[in-house]
Amino acid sequence: MRKTFLFLDTVYNKVDNKGRVSLPADYRSIVKELNSEIVCYRSLTAPCIEGCVEDLLEKLAVEIETSTDFFSQAQDDLTNLIFGDAKRFTFDSTGRIVLSEKLLKHADITDVAVFVGKGRKFQIWSPQNWELEEARVRSEVLKNRPILNSAKAGENK
Repeated sequence: MRKTFLFLDTVYNKVDNKGRVSLPADYRSIVKELNSEIVCYRSLTAPCIEGCVEDLLEKLAVEIETSTDFFSQAQDDLTNLIFGDAKRFTFDSTGRIVLSEKLLKHADITDVAVFVGKGRKFQIWSPQNWELEEARVRSEVLKNRPILNSAKAGENK
């Protein structure tokens, strides 16, 4: 049985003029422990890069296949945007990956990248876009005060 893993923290790392950026040390240790690779693609919903280990992308493929008709436009659209855009990344001896120009441009990243842990996945933002997104998210959560299903389950006991 595999140990669970979580991408945590918010880490700012420099990006050099070739698009090389250090993957946070904690993220690298997860990838090594799982004997996997990092997969990144342009976010469908935000100006950032989505990243995860390949196993999670495999689970997403199964979810898309089982929740949509195999020949549907919805499945074609999702698979084109996610899998057609995804790229496997290995990190070099110093822990860096090389982000493509396409990814950097989508996320508006120039000289600094912000890695944001999101549990089983992570995102890579430009500092200015992350600052705006973090403020939006904090405002929304404080306003709506979501209740997790596990909290609701405890109320019924």
